[in-house]
Amino acid sequence: MTTAFLHPNAPDVSAEDYLVLGLATCFIKEDGEVHQVPVVEPIPSAALEALVKGIPTSYQIACATTLGAVLAGDTPQKPVEFPQSAQFCDEFAERAIAAVRTYKRRPVAQSLIPQGTIRRDFNYSTERKRVLNSQRIVRTEDNVKQHEYTHKVL
Repeated sequence: MTTAFLHPNAPDVSAEDYLVLGLATCFIKEDGEVHQVPVVEPIPSAALEALVKGIPTSYQIACATTLGAVLAGDTPQKPVEFPQSAQFCDEFAERAIAAVRTYKRRPVAQSLIPQGTIRRDFNYSTERKRVLNSQRIVRTEDNVKQHEYTHKVL
């Protein structure tokens, strides 16, 4: 029997549902300097399958747990294996519920990291930095010049 998970937008998930949390190395740009920040975020099944195949990733470790162990009400709970300095990603609860749904849809992915265990053998790399607060500023110089007849029927 599954225990109901009380979330107004997620009647299809329960506290016992499988979830993988990752500890990612992200960066924040402030005053022209880049600072490293450890971030706890849910890993969906497709991303986990790619990580296991060896693609470069910013994830140092991944911990398989349950949704109920991570979300107590609206307050996220950090696994003890993660450092205290780690912070939760934006919209953590919604992303955790979405990740749970991916494992329900593809249960074979749950065998990659058995529940209650940790995996550390990823291809960890910060060569491509994940900057959390980056902004894209579009300028008129970025526009591609076109001929006057480009959109005309000849």
